[in-house]
Amino acid sequence: MTETRALVDELTAQLAPLERDVSQAWWESNVASAAEVDERRVMLEKQLSDRYADADAYQRLRDASRADEKDPLVARSAHLLLLAHAAAQLPEDLRAEMVQLNAACDSAYATFRGESGGRRWSDNEIEQVLDASNDSAERQAVWEASKQVGAEVEGKVLRLVAVRNDAARRLGYDNYYRMSLEFGEISEDRLFALLDELDALTAQPFADLKRDLDARLAARFGVAADDLMPWHYADPFFQNAPPESAVDLDPMISGRDPIALTLATYDGLGIDLTPVLERSDLYGREGKNQHAFCISIDRADDVRVLCNIIGNERWLSTTLHEFGHAAYDVAISADLPWALRRPAHSLTTEAVAQLFGRLSRDPGWLRDVAGVPDEQLDGLHERVDEALRASMLIFARWVLVMCTFERELYRDPGVDANALWWQCVERFQGLRTPPGRDTTPDWAAKLHLALAPVYYQNYVLGECLASQLAATVDARGGSLWGDADTGRWLVDEVFAPGASLRWDALVERATGRPLTAEAFAAQFVR
Repeated sequence: MTETRALVDELTAQLAPLERDVSQAWWESNVASAAEVDERRVMLEKQLSDRYADADAYQRLRDASRADEKDPLVARSAHLLLLAHAAAQLPEDLRAEMVQLNAACDSAYATFRGESGGRRWSDNEIEQVLDASNDSAERQAVWEASKQVGAEVEGKVLRLVAVRNDAARRLGYDNYYRMSLEFGEISEDRLFALLDELDALTAQPFADLKRDLDARLAARFGVAADDLMPWHYADPFFQNAPPESAVDLDPMISGRDPIALTLATYDGLGIDLTPVLERSDLYGREGKNQHAFCISIDRADDVRVLCNIIGNERWLSTTLHEFGHAAYDVAISADLPWALRRPAHSLTTEAVAQLFGRLSRDPGWLRDVAGVPDEQLDGLHERVDEALRASMLIFARWVLVMCTFERELYRDPGVDANALWWQCVERFQGLRTPPGRDTTPDWAAKLHLALAPVYYQNYVLGECLASQLAATVDARGGSLWGDADTGRWLVDEVFAPGASLRWDALVERATGRPLTAEAFAAQFVR
């Protein structure tokens, strides 16, 4: 046994059980937030942070990085452990404050409910109003309620930005944004070159789409197109296509069980997710996180999904998406060392989830898996293609808002974040700033900025990779449902390698080319 292998085994023995306990506590705080649960979670997260902050382990990993380790899995494990330890080489008071602030924000987002008209509104209820109501005043009221959590957490999020930047500078980086990308093996310059390409590709098609959309919205709400406000669109951030740019598939899936359809999809690929279902929490209630996620508790068999399912196509898509993450997690080879038993990168697992999330709008899937009769699908293909194109264009522009805003926030923490937010919204989404909103912390209502920092680029990179994977499946003559051969290909070439390969090497091996925006553009930009 080499010294590097011995070091990796030693650190794994220390880190694996503690990370499992942290993940379990994090799960518990999201399914039912309570003071004692949150306190235990903070305590465990601090213990894990302390473990990664061990200066002796960090130095030994640095020494190991210079050794000539022959086993590529051991060398890769040591490298990823080095990156994780490097990020934690900070004073104890900074690390403790980051953990406390993060937990406080998480609890606030999980439990907060905006208030309007003498009642509290869940996220699902707000989105239902923004989807269906024709009353501009009602829409404005619930839209503003959706932003109230921003004022609740603004100070904590700004403090998190300052603490994270302080941490990055202590580690020799200009700011936390650049450091996080580098620790995630992404070049900031390469990322923004791709985002600039995406901006150029989508700017005119999006402008054309939005001009037509605004004409329909103006007619619907009885206002001039120039008087449309953000609450006239379909969700609080205009990240999803409104009904005017969509095909209403809810009647087609009405009465169909999203969970049964999701399991049938993965069963058809030879991937059994029943054990994941048994550990998951899938329906909404007070005090529970209102969003959706998948988590691997132990980097082994214990994979879980949290959702807040209601019977519509959006939540069907979300369920397919989250169980896509789960399919990836459960299929990572158990023979890999612990440090490598995770997806190659956040963007690769997002790509898989997004690939499957698109199925709820695929006429072939609706026919073959959901059992929608042919007569209901007649003439649907072109309409669904246009709706999916609209959805992807709208989402791409939204990601440009998030990435540009977050990058500038970390580059200049003294910036007027409220004004910067609406500058980005106007530039990339073409929305007007409502009177007075440039002085309110609407940006802080987006929980990713606090709880998943420097993450949003993974969604758009994931969409590009999802299109590249879809093109590869098509080139192989395969299908994403009822096709065991495609399932084996996904498992063998994408899932099973885990983090044993860098994400870019995995992408090129699986698809035969580096990641670009080419497949995404071919599918959605015209």
